[in-house]
Amino acid sequence: MKTKGQRLFFLISFLVFALGYSQVKISGKVMFRNKGVKEVNITLKDTYDGATTDAEGNYLFETTERGNHSLVFTHPKYNDIERAVLIGDHDLLINAELKEQINEIDAVVISAGSIEASDKKRATALLTPIDIYTTAGADGQISSALNYLPGVQKVGETEGLFIRGGTGTESKIFMDGSLINNYFSSSVPGIAGRDRFNTSLFKGNIFSSGGYSALYGQALSGALMLESVDLPDQSSYDFGISPIFLSAGFQKLGEDKTHSYGATLGYSLLNLMEEVIHFNTDFIEAPKGLNGDFNFRVKTKSGGFFKYYGMFDSNKMGVKSESLEPDQYDFALVRLKGRNTYHNLSFKQKFGKYLLNTGASYSFNRSDLNFSTETNDIESEKTQLLTDGNYINFKAVLERKINKISALRGGFEFNNTQEKLHFENSDKNYKDLISSIFAETDLGFSNRFSAKLGVRVEHSTFLDKSNIAPRLALAYRLSKDWTTSLAYGLFYQNPESKYINGPSQLDFQKSQHYIFQLQRSSEGRSLRLEAFYKKYDQLIKVKNLANIEGQSQPIQTADNNDGYGYAKGIELFWRDKKTIENIDYWISYSFLDSKRDFMNYPMSLKPSFASEHTLSLVAKRFIPKLKLGVNLSYTYSKGRPYYDIVTESINDQYYIRKEGSLKDYSALNLSVNYLPNLGKKDAKAFTVFVLSISNVLGNKNIYGYNFSMDGTRSSAVVPPVNTFVFIGAFISFGVDKTQDAINNNL
Repeated sequence: MKTKGQRLFFLISFLVFALGYSQVKISGKVMFRNKGVKEVNITLKDTYDGATTDAEGNYLFETTERGNHSLVFTHPKYNDIERAVLIGDHDLLINAELKEQINEIDAVVISAGSIEASDKKRATALLTPIDIYTTAGADGQISSALNYLPGVQKVGETEGLFIRGGTGTESKIFMDGSLINNYFSSSVPGIAGRDRFNTSLFKGNIFSSGGYSALYGQALSGALMLESVDLPDQSSYDFGISPIFLSAGFQKLGEDKTHSYGATLGYSLLNLMEEVIHFNTDFIEAPKGLNGDFNFRVKTKSGGFFKYYGMFDSNKMGVKSESLEPDQYDFALVRLKGRNTYHNLSFKQKFGKYLLNTGASYSFNRSDLNFSTETNDIESEKTQLLTDGNYINFKAVLERKINKISALRGGFEFNNTQEKLHFENSDKNYKDLISSIFAETDLGFSNRFSAKLGVRVEHSTFLDKSNIAPRLALAYRLSKDWTTSLAYGLFYQNPESKYINGPSQLDFQKSQHYIFQLQRSSEGRSLRLEAFYKKYDQLIKVKNLANIEGQSQPIQTADNNDGYGYAKGIELFWRDKKTIENIDYWISYSFLDSKRDFMNYPMSLKPSFASEHTLSLVAKRFIPKLKLGVNLSYTYSKGRPYYDIVTESINDQYYIRKEGSLKDYSALNLSVNYLPNLGKKDAKAFTVFVLSISNVLGNKNIYGYNFSMDGTRSSAVVPPVNTFVFIGAFISFGVDKTQDAINNNL
């Protein structure tokens, strides 16, 4: 019995020894750029043997396998590595150096000077359509909502995007790649035109306050690229009603869900609000307008996509103001009749590895202004300033992906302008064809480092000159959440056509942009810091051509390109959707130091449209239990400079007769949105009731001054109304947008 026990013990010991002897240890270290990588899976292919690296990148496992095998290293952010190994009776040391896996999700994005909001960038989107609708004080207008972003100045007396020390005409707006020549409605001096385009038409936008892509040109300061919606999810009918407008529209989706069409019609009239609210502006004819649009979208069998959008609008208004020359007349009167139409057709199609994007647009714009004076209730003969403009734009871009994060694109663009102006007994015909070719490449060297190189070449038939504009941008990821970007660009723009009233030797206006950005993005939070410097050359200088009775600003004509200037500054943007439940807020601050010698400036001056300090705060709170969204916005800007610039009769030279600074601008705005059918999962209608109050505190802001001929009298340029109240309802049948409202913190 003892002998059998000894034999059994000996047999077990032998098996244990043999089994231990047969185990081979495989170990090593996995690194990327000389640093250990944790959580890398190491597997002996076609076996269950393997391990995972520790925090320093080390691994160790044992195997009983023998012979030729493959050792596989895998990690989601790196390319898989497969190493051939020969397993014998000795332990193995196998180190590995990983290569970064290049992909669009992890790759650093170049964003110096630009802010993107789209379906693709939903996680970091800054101005989606519902953001714009729910920003108090924006009135549902894209351009007004941009005033709450850094770099954009609040200039209330005229339309346009005033970006980083640039005029409103130095920024351009594009739809599906095509230039929109008349984005804003016609208006009278001292009152800004409104957006002509419905915000819900667009699914996303890229706003560039500098250093924008070589695919776009003719903008010294910045560009706004709008992308229209594709096929709707389902058919719907929409209605809007308020004391100042009525609107109705529909979108019909085909049964095969490959095509859709739709139309809207709207009418606006301010008469009723004039009776309720005290206006600063004396309207002899209250603003009114009629607008409509039509669209269709078709997806072809080969994967192509057609989009068409056409619109028209007409508007009228008349304004009466007290005379600054009481010894000549009592009142100055100006009447406007505006008419506009715009059509845009775009097509995109993939051909193998190539993507073709083409677009064409046509617009016609008429501005019919009539000036007169009134003395002792007798109106003088009217002076007409009539402008007709026809604009055609065509653009084609061909793009080829090089790899997952690199691409090459190029194309050409034509922008044709024909304008006719009639004033008293004189007529002007202006024609220009700007032809452009461009090329651009995205170079993704790694997920941490990327570059964008571009060049644009333009030729103007009116100027009979050409230009070459290089663009460069770099981006580097400092850590998981922190990135930095640099951008440089050279930008050209023709002198504004309204100042070309006679023969002169003119050239392109020119600006150079230098931008540095530091950004931190994490879930629900975004922080952006930007510093920029812009250098202006060849800006136009003007001289007086004629005066219109009753108007303080004479007609001016371009004289030369001797103007110059600069703009530099620092900007901060912080947005937080995470810290406080159901509250989304953002803060933006801009510091701007800018000077220019251009137009009729007698020397280098701070522009009258540029404020040194601008601060904006936007906050949105959604209360699910009350079905209520409450939105606040506040804007402050330091008072802009103003100048009374006149000419000496002897040598026709400009000089400053009076100058100063406006009072600081500030406005607190409130809007409330109520969703009565919130929570009804089977709801077939979506309704929003809106109450909006701009400038709740009634601050009496001033945009500038007009001066009499002798400079002894002046009148302030002020908003048409200090505080405006809007009440309206928007109803959609056939589609329930409630969840969208909740998800976007309406």
